Amino acid sequence: MSPVTPDSSEQAAPLGLVLAAALPPLLAFNQTPAATLYNQLLALAAWGVALLLWARFTPGWRVGLRSPAAVAMALLLAAPMCSVVWRALPLSLGLTATAIIGAGLAVLLVAQGLSGEMRSRAAEALCWGLLVAGLASTAISLVQVFAPGWADGDVIARSGIPGRAVGNLRQPNHLASLMMWAAVAAVFICEKRGWRAMLPPLMFACVFTVVLSASRTGFIGIGMLAAWGLVDRRLSRNARLSLLATPLMLGVSWWLMSLWSAEGHAFGAASRLSEGAGSPSRLAILRDAWALMLANPIFGVGWGEFNFAWSLTPFPTRPIAFFDHTHNLPAQLAVELGLPWAGAVLGLLTWALWQAWRDAVRASDDAPLRRMALMLVLTITLHSLLEYPLWYAYFLLPACFAFGLSLPAETPPEPASAVPWQAMGGLLIAGSAFALWDYQRIVAIYAPSAEAVPLGQRIAAGQRSLFFSHQADYAAATSLSPGPVALSAARRTAFNLVDARLLMHWSRSLEATGDVEGARYLADRLREFRNPTGDNWFASCGDAASAPMPQCLPASTVRDWRTLR
Repeated sequence: MSPVTPDSSEQAAPLGLVLAAALPPLLAFNQTPAATLYNQLLALAAWGVALLLWARFTPGWRVGLRSPAAVAMALLLAAPMCSVVWRALPLSLGLTATAIIGAGLAVLLVAQGLSGEMRSRAAEALCWGLLVAGLASTAISLVQVFAPGWADGDVIARSGIPGRAVGNLRQPNHLASLMMWAAVAAVFICEKRGWRAMLPPLMFACVFTVVLSASRTGFIGIGMLAAWGLVDRRLSRNARLSLLATPLMLGVSWWLMSLWSAEGHAFGAASRLSEGAGSPSRLAILRDAWALMLANPIFGVGWGEFNFAWSLTPFPTRPIAFFDHTHNLPAQLAVELGLPWAGAVLGLLTWALWQAWRDAVRASDDAPLRRMALMLVLTITLHSLLEYPLWYAYFLLPACFAFGLSLPAETPPEPASAVPWQAMGGLLIAGSAFALWDYQRIVAIYAPSAEAVPLGQRIAAGQRSLFFSHQADYAAATSLSPGPVALSAARRTAFNLVDARLLMHWSRSLEATGDVEGARYLADRLREFRNPTGDNWFASCGDAASAPMPQCLPASTVRDWRTLR
């Protein structure tokens, strides 16, 4: 085999970036219990390939180490393992978060280190990948809404919400954010290629798909697109009119779907509109997060420990859904990291955004590139104020790459070595392959084959998993007999997600080990969620024919959530 020449590597690099942006959101195949794990592993591996291909074209990445965005990411990179070492976060969760944030930092620095023609080619490749993902998601969404029987779950994901599209990411808001990115990418490509006639239909496809998703976040995003068309006078007249027309496209899409629903079909967006403009549960979780932040202002509750702290702290008026995030990036960082750490991260990111905005306004030759990249960052920032998309690798890595492209590129005194990013790329590929193999231990617990060994052995094997042992701990906590072993497993898996079933079994294990007061305290928290699983469990408390369980009585004291770790 002949060696790869510079020319061929320059051709391969854009293709690798296209695939890294396009493929992860389109993967439908999954295995229980993690619905989007394979999408994330594919994202990490594909961006690992992109790092390998682009590393030699980033001579200025060392300069980017001083940028506020890189420093902010470095501060975040330290957070998960700090919680593992000094708090109680399980190693499996700490390693996973560290890997994703580390990949984001690498992608950011590589993008910021690009210059000249390769920077322009990288921007176009990223946009092609996002546009391909968006158009394919439009086709998937049409099937999910208009021909749901065609969705097989492996190539096209099934939507669990009648009348709403969820894409292959199985989440309407994720689909909407992907379509916002696709719309931004369409503007950049059509402007660069001079394909003016193509832009309006592409924009309509993106807007129509957002309507199919019924995402209120997406509707706000359409307003951002219109605002872009209003303020950016460097765009062509055709591009500005196409962007300004997006609210009209929203109205037309809504009208078309109303005609469809008039024939007896479900129209998810109309149902969402009847629920109101806001989400009371989201507001309630922010209120509770504020209370936790005030109680832990300096050091926070710990990275990845919001759900643990919130679920085990008395909140009589809490939302009844089980939230594992605050659904707001600043609030999430403030409550988990504390005000000093979170303030430093958010301040640095704000500074970096201001730099990107300033340079996008001042730029001359590469103004379209910088403004496109900034719009990609701003749209996902909007989503991050209402949800947590950046906790997913298939959003974080493209966002970091776009952020790097939006920031100023400085010429280094001498070219930096490409070895660190080549090594990082190889590590991401190998780590993703290992994680795929490692996850099969968990799949064997929740979806055993006909020849599977007994459950206890499968759980024990899963608890030896490097990245997913917390998933095996959940099975141990909820299926083993109440006692010390199940109790230890419950305490570990609670850092992933506390739900009604776990609270019930955790309480039983506390009772079995003699901590009746702790068992009652957890039962009190379960009552606050007003969940059918808990209600059925507590039904025996009103049965005079049966002996009341200890959990029928409330706890006499309030426990600090830290004592339950």
